[in-house]
Amino acid sequence: MIISSVRSFLLSYALPEPVRLPFYGGERTILKRDAMLIRIESDGGLVGYGPGPGSQRAQNIIESVIGPFLQGRTLADPDALRIQFMEQPEVDAEAAKIYCAVEVGLFDLCGKAKGVPVSEMLGGRVRNTIRLYGSAGMYMPPERYAAEAAAIADLGFRAYKMRPAGGAEADLETVRQMRRAVGPDFDLMVDAHTWWRMGDRSYSFETVEQLARGMAEYDVAWLEEPLPPDDHEAYLRLKKLDYLPLASGEHEPSEERYQDLILSQAVDYVQMDVCCQGGFAMGRRLMGEIARAGLGFAFHSWGTALEVVAAAHLGICWPEAFAAWLEYPCYSAPAREGMYPFPLAAEILKEPLEIDHGDLIVPRGPGLGVMVDESVIERYPWIPGPWSYFRTDAPVETRAVTSDHSVQWEGRPRA
Repeated sequence: MIISSVRSFLLSYALPEPVRLPFYGGERTILKRDAMLIRIESDGGLVGYGPGPGSQRAQNIIESVIGPFLQGRTLADPDALRIQFMEQPEVDAEAAKIYCAVEVGLFDLCGKAKGVPVSEMLGGRVRNTIRLYGSAGMYMPPERYAAEAAAIADLGFRAYKMRPAGGAEADLETVRQMRRAVGPDFDLMVDAHTWWRMGDRSYSFETVEQLARGMAEYDVAWLEEPLPPDDHEAYLRLKKLDYLPLASGEHEPSEERYQDLILSQAVDYVQMDVCCQGGFAMGRRLMGEIARAGLGFAFHSWGTALEVVAAAHLGICWPEAFAAWLEYPCYSAPAREGMYPFPLAAEILKEPLEIDHGDLIVPRGPGLGVMVDESVIERYPWIPGPWSYFRTDAPVETRAVTSDHSVQWEGRPRA
């Protein structure tokens, strides 16, 4: 099978109105959501698809470096092609990551040609389902978080992740109200990435420690990124206090930094995003190291349904005791609670993913086992420019986010 073309399509959904999310020390404004659809075609007409980072820089690398390398090559083993690509002198760390996103499409195409699911090419599935947690909750009053947690539970999910940003007292009150709303048999995850992004009002280590101790009383499943993600020593200090499980990983910039996070035992759950942090190749390497270290693993996923199903194929090659959770973004829709709307996330597939009581039933068809709706390319054309802005009150400044969520926003808490 010869690769005849490699194309990437940048997509955008413009929000009907800007979403303004005040937080303790500033405000976040969201104008749109971006995505990338990667399309790889063979000489026989088969097409493989994958999700990619929604940025023009990533698309430029695909068009100028990755596509020219792949076109005309024989696709029999994606791993072998990746090794050849990495030997190219012009390949840097960024190009390597983006190639691994493109590689998801190569696995999809190869699986279709062989008539096997991608999971069987990644080691073989040991189960058919993976547990999802409903992820939403952005910068709201405590009572709104509680109502949304209950609504996510009513959708059938068994866990909910939110993002507190109201100041220490309000954040703890939020967790108290959420637990009261959902009862004791529902998991709550707290994604505290805002706590170190508030400029001069970022939480100190002492404040984070107090919040961790307080939130532990409400049986939080994990506290995610409560400190700057590059400060592994601070995570280890907090972990040794043994208040509640800690999670981090989505902002790790390299495999070396992941290894430090794992070997230092700085967190209980290591997270990784298949779309933005090295694809199946990085995931397979890291998951082995994480398992040997006796830590848990959880997928980060913050885009479309295509990203969710791609991660799921890797996740079900590991037992639930190790890779228990896959993030499922809950975007709002008419008569449905959630974040802002992002219809492209679901419409990229012709049929919705099959979810049963919060478990994703991973398709058994060839490749990723889903049908991509290419009409999204015309219906959601790319809108250049930043998709989100963060404004802090002290220091007074505004920072634009022009790429995906895995690009670290610099900033450190007070000493």
